[in-house]
Amino acid sequence: MELLNVAQLSTNPLFLSLILLFSLFVWLQLAKRKTLNLPPSPPKLPLIGNIHQLGKLPHRSLRDLSKKYGSLLLLLLGYNPTLLVSSADMVREIVKNHDIVFSDRSRTTAANIFFYKCKDMACAPNGEYWRQVKKMSIVQLFSHQSVQSFQFIRDEEVELLINKIRSACLKRRVYLSNRHAYVLFE
Repeated sequence: MELLNVAQLSTNPLFLSLILLFSLFVWLQLAKRKTLNLPPSPPKLPLIGNIHQLGKLPHRSLRDLSKKYGSLLLLLLGYNPTLLVSSADMVREIVKNHDIVFSDRSRTTAANIFFYKCKDMACAPNGEYWRQVKKMSIVQLFSHQSVQSFQFIRDEEVELLINKIRSACLKRRVYLSNRHAYVLFE
């Protein structure tokens, strides 16, 4: 196989167009970065963003990043831009003055597939549709009559839990880690 000559490569139209496209892409990225007023961000990799900087203990890695770049930091986790706020004063400011901007839910491919294109109450974006779904859920699912209709199930689960605790006490070992969470949160 013959090595390409630099002179031949520099006159190749395909090579020149690739160089031009790459230069245009870099220039547009730099121009976009200058026009947006974004918080500081550590260097990112093309497909994974800043995920490689999280490490085995993500909370400590995030702490170290916030010490280096400040209390307001923009991370790119995959393709999702994520704002890291590590100051109580900054959190107070965001919650008090910019709550509508930051209260929306992120849209993911999984949510689109499993939750009917984000049409359920948990994944729907903030807006009139979400308010209507929430109101309907409260009226239908959490009304006094609806809650009372499932009282027998709660009574049955509490009785099962008490019996399990009683039998475990007689055996002198009690493991509640799985059972009580089920009764409390299901």
